[in-house]
Amino acid sequence: MTLTFEDFPPGRFGTFGPRHVTRDEILAFAAEFDPQPMHLDEEAAAKSMLRGLSGSGWHLCSLMMRMMADGFITRAASLGSPGVDEVRWLSPLRPDDDLMLDVDVVEARASKSRPELGIVKFKCTVRNAKGEALAEMTSPILIKRREGAA
Repeated sequence: MTLTFEDFPPGRFGTFGPRHVTRDEILAFAAEFDPQPMHLDEEAAAKSMLRGLSGSGWHLCSLMMRMMADGFITRAASLGSPGVDEVRWLSPLRPDDDLMLDVDVVEARASKSRPELGIVKFKCTVRNAKGEALAEMTSPILIKRREGAA
């Protein structure tokens, strides 16, 4: 079943996961995309303000996107996104974290200029197994409306 704009009323949409994150994944992502000491070196990480090896915030964003894709975006009539309104990194991503993603629809409105689509603004919060929020992201996604809904 393809999810359309009408399937995204404001409120809690769902929770997705878990997604286990390994030390090796953190190191591999950091080596490729964010080679800062707190993401690559245990000793340097221990001396950093993060007090231990932590995943890059960009790694966490990538994991959030994957969890969104696996959870619902690949089933939605998504036309893409005009961007991200806000990303906040709240707590470090640690090796062996088990992540869950809470997804809320903040706003859903029909497009005035393109009545065949709607704009759904999502707020996603990724949490570890302790329930600590690690990051939040707010982003609109363009989604087709049902036939005849316009």
